[in-house]
Amino acid sequence: MTAYVVFIKEKTHDQRELDVYASKIPASLAGLPVTVLSAYQRLEVLEGETPEGVVLVSFPTFEQATAWYHGDAYQSVIKHRHNGATYRGFVIDGESPVRSG
Repeated sequence: MTAYVVFIKEKTHDQRELDVYASKIPASLAGLPVTVLSAYQRLEVLEGETPEGVVLVSFPTFEQATAWYHGDAYQSVIKHRHNGATYRGFVIDGESPVRSG
């Protein structure tokens, strides 16, 4: 079942750190079966506080998503994201669309 990694950027602290992160993140995803579905695109908040941005990435499985996150390649660059901004991040299983009727 498809899984989605979601990062919600709440507040930027150091843009230089985020620039370093952005330059290094592609290498952590190289060769993996991932699709970046949205990254810092237009959004309309329907409820709650407005974040600075949202990233949505799909992986074929929950296990592949968490393996990427906890893997050495990503963990070697994550400090730049943490130093650059306050984020919320999570992995969520996908589900078949709800059918009515």
